[in-house]
Amino acid sequence: MRHRFYALVAVLAVLGAAGGVLTAMNSSASSPTPARAATQAPTRKTSSKAFRLLSTTPTNAATGADAGGPYTFSFSQPLAVNSPLPSFSPTTFGTWTRPSPSTLVLTPVADLALGTTVTMTIPGGPDGVRAVNKSHLASSQTVTFTIDPGSTLRLQQLLAQLNYLPVSFTPTTPTVGTPAPASSLAQQGQFQWRWLDVPPQLQSLWQQGANNTISTGALMQFESAHGFTTSTNPTPSPQVWSALLQAATANQVTTTPYTWVMVSRVLPETVTVWQNGASVFSTPANTGISAAPTATGTYPVYERFTVTTMSGKNPDGSVYHDPGIPDVSYFNGGDALHGFARSSYGSPQSLGCVELPFPAAAAVFPLTPIGTLVTVL
Repeated sequence: MRHRFYALVAVLAVLGAAGGVLTAMNSSASSPTPARAATQAPTRKTSSKAFRLLSTTPTNAATGADAGGPYTFSFSQPLAVNSPLPSFSPTTFGTWTRPSPSTLVLTPVADLALGTTVTMTIPGGPDGVRAVNKSHLASSQTVTFTIDPGSTLRLQQLLAQLNYLPVSFTPTTPTVGTPAPASSLAQQGQFQWRWLDVPPQLQSLWQQGANNTISTGALMQFESAHGFTTSTNPTPSPQVWSALLQAATANQVTTTPYTWVMVSRVLPETVTVWQNGASVFSTPANTGISAAPTATGTYPVYERFTVTTMSGKNPDGSVYHDPGIPDVSYFNGGDALHGFARSSYGSPQSLGCVELPFPAAAAVFPLTPIGTLVTVL
């Protein structure tokens, strides 16, 4: 009996020891013991294989992307501090930030040209983007997207924000705190006239979201003020778009008053200059005779001379050559506001131009920069 008892105790001891080993093994999943480190080695290996690019902003094949970014890359694991960065074509410079351990963000220092197709390359392989645990992307990946080409509505919003239009624009969601770079994308918001007393002839020219003479004239004023060659093309060049966005970001509001000139052919003919909500100057004027009438309509001033020579043909075919014409603002082909010596003013006498007395021309000339609208009624 005693031998059997000792044998039973030995068996129970062995079973108890085995049970203790099983217990330790089963609890290793939840207890930070050396056994846990041993069992997690395969987990790290699996994680290395799983390191991948989760998403980008913009996404691949996206259209209408914001020219000012930002461009975001999200990965499945935290990135190594010295990890290589994605590259851009065309080359893009900016500031890289990490809003989270697994996210990279590039904010360009300058807006990309509108309508540009951009390719972002995320390098893979041993020399590519790396995680903290030294794992890397299996292979390089590319993401291609297109920058928004710019809309007429957004152009109007920017020109209004910079006070080149007789209307203002208020976004639905105003900027709070430090202003972000101006977006190339059209914003939600509302236009409204900047002054209570806006002549109906001027109001009738405005069309939100559509090309119109008011927008064209305002764009020409902006181009002239920023050193660009001006034209009556209502679509800005990529360089002008970039300058518009930079000016909006810096809030470079023009200090030049908004001016509109009305030429009335009702006798006695007059020229009236309207500026920032009020008529500031009026003078008798002469328009074209019936054989060479001044065309009706609204046109932006496109060329100016303090003094120039005017040459051309008279209705009878003879040639005229008039040097020393002062204070000239061309607005429609060969038609211009300018000074000219006449015995009287207030009736059709010119060959299409709008003639003013010399003192009146000198007063009007500084009020009519490039882009100023001239309406002939």
